[in-house]
Amino acid sequence: MITKTKISRRVFTTGGVSLLGLTLAGCSGASKTEIASEAVSVSTQRLALMYGPRPEERFPIPAIHLKQLDPKFYRQQVDFETTEKVGSIIVNTKTFFCHLIQEDGKAMRYGVGLGRAGFEWSGRAEIAWKRKWPTWTPPANMIKRIPELEKYSAANGGQQPGLDNPLGSRALYVYRNGRDTLYRLHGSEETFSIGKAVSSGCVRFINQDIIDLYDRIPKGGIPILVI
Repeated sequence: MITKTKISRRVFTTGGVSLLGLTLAGCSGASKTEIASEAVSVSTQRLALMYGPRPEERFPIPAIHLKQLDPKFYRQQVDFETTEKVGSIIVNTKTFFCHLIQEDGKAMRYGVGLGRAGFEWSGRAEIAWKRKWPTWTPPANMIKRIPELEKYSAANGGQQPGLDNPLGSRALYVYRNGRDTLYRLHGSEETFSIGKAVSSGCVRFINQDIIDLYDRIPKGGIPILVI
């Protein structure tokens, strides 16, 4: 079932929490948005293809537990009206949707988990690069809050790739003005967290969904707008 979304554009340059504060956090132009949601009808066969196991991966990914995922967050192509250019990514922190803008007024939509209170952010940036099965290195401020993460510091080589790595199967790295913001769009095994504000500011996807997004975008220079 197709959901139609209208989004009006406003560049985030002043007020509130903006991308100017991105370098203060790390992982674990628009305003008014109108969304008319309808029931999602997805065949069992399609669900199995989207969210079944991925045994071919470097670290085999199990099928997700669909009971933990609200059907409205199933990956799907939707009608989407926007002035953002094709290939851009829009993350809506009110709806917990991420849209990859496509041609002919379409977008690929994904359900996401977002930053909890105190870790929210918004504004414009770019996906500078991407990586399969990334190493995770917690930023210094996170280690200060959670000292036991010191074992994964940069000096110690970070946490090696795997299903228990907080970045999951893929990571997209968010930069602003050529500087790493320390925010990521990344995979997660925690299906229950999709649609919730639970992260330390990163945008988390089901592993199967971040793989789909990763495969659809080029290596770098992708505009991202968080509203």
